[in-house]
Amino acid sequence: MCATCGCSTHDRDATSGHHHPHDHDHDHDHAHPHAGDDAGHRLLTLERDVLARNQALAERNRGWLAGRGAFAINLMSSPGAGKTTLLERTIRDLPAARISVIEGDQETERDAERIRAAGARAIQINTGAGCHLDASMVERALRALEPPDGSTLMIENVGNLVCPSLFDLGESARVVIASVAEGDDKPLKYPHMFRGATAVLLNKMDLLPHVSFDVEAFTRHARKVNPRVEVLPLSATRGEGLDGWYRWLQGPRA
Repeated sequence: MCATCGCSTHDRDATSGHHHPHDHDHDHDHAHPHAGDDAGHRLLTLERDVLARNQALAERNRGWLAGRGAFAINLMSSPGAGKTTLLERTIRDLPAARISVIEGDQETERDAERIRAAGARAIQINTGAGCHLDASMVERALRALEPPDGSTLMIENVGNLVCPSLFDLGESARVVIASVAEGDDKPLKYPHMFRGATAVLLNKMDLLPHVSFDVEAFTRHARKVNPRVEVLPLSATRGEGLDGWYRWLQGPRA
């Protein structure tokens, strides 16, 4: 079991059907549950070790990508916020970006199939009971995917607003996708996720007349935990606001 978040220690690459260990698959706390302070200290030490090893691998991924001039974005959201739909639309609208995708889900290869149908290369990582991608999974996926030099790599993380925020994958930017179908207090309830975001995309704006959601309050909450974050309202299905997302996407390279 992962010492940091409690998720399963194995991921299954859907392209091979093989199970692979996390980089932290031996980090178990074998102390008796009533061992007290010593057990708590050991657990904190394990958590630090897990994250430190992940960080070292993430830096290696970052160097590998930088050597190829590839720009990697870690896409994170709760389930159903519209990550895959946004990717499909982006791939079709920006063919010059030469987008390739690493898809993270607990099971199935459905999202990778959707991405390939949209016209991009994709590899699926199935995490089983795991609730996030980590740098070791991405390292293996990079070797299999081989994103072209100067291209854009999108890493669609497992739908979860907690654990993915803890694990650096070697990305150049983090984008959090929220939707108006969720509460406008999400940045306050999940501050670590929003605090680490380079940008926040507020999706499904076409549903705004049908839900109780305060866009101004959401933006205010997001900037309370991350004063520099850019909030971009859009609708991936209707195309509204996508120009702002595309400008942002091309901005970091410039």
